[in-house]
Amino acid sequence: MKTTRKAQLHRRHRRLRKKVSGTATRPRLAVFRSNNHIYAQLIDDVQQHTLAAASSLDKELKTDLPSGANCDASTSVGTLIAERAKAKGIQHVVFDRGGNLYHGRVKALAEAAREAGLDF
Repeated sequence: MKTTRKAQLHRRHRRLRKKVSGTATRPRLAVFRSNNHIYAQLIDDVQQHTLAAASSLDKELKTDLPSGANCDASTSVGTLIAERAKAKGIQHVVFDRGGNLYHGRVKALAEAAREAGLDF
């Protein structure tokens, strides 16, 4: 029986999460990519708490972006999550690509966050 693309993504994400975990000093930068938008969260897995979040649906970005489903939107979300992390005193993170390939929108978000000052 063939597995669906969603099941394959979930399986890759579970395999990745065995090794990647976030703490209060070095939270996990989790990326979720849907067909229409991209989301990023800084998560402390020890306390199970989200420290900061950004997405292409944020009021700051939504007016400037014609679409939330392209690399330009991902770049904007990457810089926004880095700014919010720095405001909370976070500089080092662990990157969680969410089972997606490190390519396209996920890569654009990661590189923008690195350029904005996050270290991973």
